[in-house]
Amino acid sequence: MSNYTHLSDLELTDLFKNGDDGSYQAIYNRYWQLLFRFARKLLQDDALAKDVVQEVFTILWTKRKTFEHKGPIAAYLYTLTRHKILDLVKHAKVEDKYLVHLQQVMQSKAPLPDQLYIEKELYDQIEREIQNLPEKMRVIFEMSRKEYKSTSEIADELGLSQQTVKNQVSNAIRTLKDKFGDQLNIFLIIF
Repeated sequence: MSNYTHLSDLELTDLFKNGDDGSYQAIYNRYWQLLFRFARKLLQDDALAKDVVQEVFTILWTKRKTFEHKGPIAAYLYTLTRHKILDLVKHAKVEDKYLVHLQQVMQSKAPLPDQLYIEKELYDQIEREIQNLPEKMRVIFEMSRKEYKSTSEIADELGLSQQTVKNQVSNAIRTLKDKFGDQLNIFLIIF
C-alpha cells in the first residue's frame, strides 16, 4: 500500500501491528510535528523537545512487533510523550539537587570522604617508610617532626652535635621525598 494519508489512525495502527513499515512512516509524518509542538510548549526548549519526540518514535519502532495498544495511536503517542517529558523533568530536578548539594559540599570546609581516605593512605605509606629509615635517622626524624623538639633539644638528649641532627633530618626528608615527591610536603606541613 503506497498512500497512507487517507487511512484512519485505527487502520494505520492495524497495519503497524501487522508489520507494515510504511504505516510507521505515515504515523511519524502525521504526528511528529504535533508531538514536537506539544513537547516544546511544556519544555520551552526546541532541542529537548526534538529529543523527546525522537525517543517516543524510537520506542514505537522498537515495540512494533509487540505493540498492543487498543485505542487511537494519537492517545498512545501523547501519553508516551508526556511520560518522557516527566522523566526528563524528574531527572533534571534530581540533577539540580545533586549540583546544589555538590556545590554546598565544595563550599564547606569539611573534607570529602574520599579525600580523608586518600590522606590516610598517604599517611600510612609515609609512616611505613619512616619505619624503614635507619634507626638513628628514624629516631631523630620522629623527635623533630612528631615530638616537635628543636635541633638543640634533640642534640642534647641524644648526645649528638646539632649539625648531625640537622643532617639526619635533612637526609630523612630527602629519602622520603625521593619516594613520595611533592606529596610529602602535605605530610610535613601537617606533622
